[in-house]
Amino acid sequence: MAEVAVLGAGFIGLSCAYWLMREGHRVTIFDPQGPGEGASYGNPGTFANYACIPVNNPDVFRNLSRFLLSSTSPLRIRWGHMPQLAPWLVRFLLSARQSNYEHSARALASLLSRAFEGYREMLATDALMSFVRQRECLYLYSNPASFKAAQASLDLRRSLGVQFRTFDSEGIRQIEPNLAPIFEHGTMFDDSWFLTDPRGFLQALHGSMTTGGLEHERVAISTIKPQRSGAGLVDEAGRSYTAGHVIVCTGALSKRFARQCGDRVPLDTERGYHVRFPGTSALLSRPCGWAERGFYMTPMTGGIRAAGTVELGGYGPRKNPDLLKLLTASAQQALPGLREPDSTWLGFRPSLPDGLPVIGPSSASPYVIYAFGHQHLGLTLGGVTGSVVADLVAGRTPPVDLNPYSPSRF
Repeated sequence: MAEVAVLGAGFIGLSCAYWLMREGHRVTIFDPQGPGEGASYGNPGTFANYACIPVNNPDVFRNLSRFLLSSTSPLRIRWGHMPQLAPWLVRFLLSARQSNYEHSARALASLLSRAFEGYREMLATDALMSFVRQRECLYLYSNPASFKAAQASLDLRRSLGVQFRTFDSEGIRQIEPNLAPIFEHGTMFDDSWFLTDPRGFLQALHGSMTTGGLEHERVAISTIKPQRSGAGLVDEAGRSYTAGHVIVCTGALSKRFARQCGDRVPLDTERGYHVRFPGTSALLSRPCGWAERGFYMTPMTGGIRAAGTVELGGYGPRKNPDLLKLLTASAQQALPGLREPDSTWLGFRPSLPDGLPVIGPSSASPYVIYAFGHQHLGLTLGGVTGSVVADLVAGRTPPVDLNPYSPSRF
């Protein structure tokens, strides 16, 4: 079997490693950090099998002024980053046209329909299943006009196989009585669930695979060198490695690796935030998302995590205090039992302008395979992406059409 190098130890990278080891390949993870320390750590923990609606949908044009000017907008732009962002932003807005948006929705739905199968075997172990809570995600609308405007996207979800139920304010109160009585409508998505500790889940998965032979080189790779058979790697200290296949799962850092392999992929970063309210997990039984404010509140180990928002502003480490204040105030408004958070977090989601990931071989070599750009869906699509990558390494045709996710689509 092949020697496979997987770059990245998040949901995508570890899921790829799982499926590759399942088929007998010798796998080495390359990541300077531990498992689940990047964007996989700070997400809201939702298995969002319903999330086939890209962020860049036609509502963007109708709501553009609110997104850019409102103090409660979940979208912010760092204007100093605009020269680098502008080409990506133009592509993003073009992808928000109706035909492009529907194409992306169908492609996402195709992957999401297989999302649970990617995890089914993995979750058969008690160690991993202990992190899973079988409670559906509830999406909330405080403004009747917002719920009315959402009907078109809900209809599209339904046409693509997503099942859900809707509730009025009284129904919401019965499901989650600790929420403030400010929500007029709610949508609960069937068969969704959540993790109480995303990083803990990945640490447990990593530990079980290490026992089974997974190697982990805690180094940062700087260069991929496609070869006639396999590929070479060079780390930041100048050390060289070779592998039969290389799987690029480095999220927001993947653009440079694609460039080294001859692919110009317009990858940029969505800066996402969370705040944690300690000792509050009993206030909610499930993830609750506030549609107008663009975030989820999830009852996790150690407290409720309020996670979400989008800031377009590159890969710098400085947090936006206004977004942290918005997350904190919004969560406290939605759930009056919350007091003050004890921690904050900033992470970097890999974002492509059409809302779809890149999955497939590089143009330089079939031995370098991409699996990045999953935006808000790395947790949800980790398992199915890993199974597709295992198919490609084995030379099998995956059961899903990969053309919508090809790096050459740009």
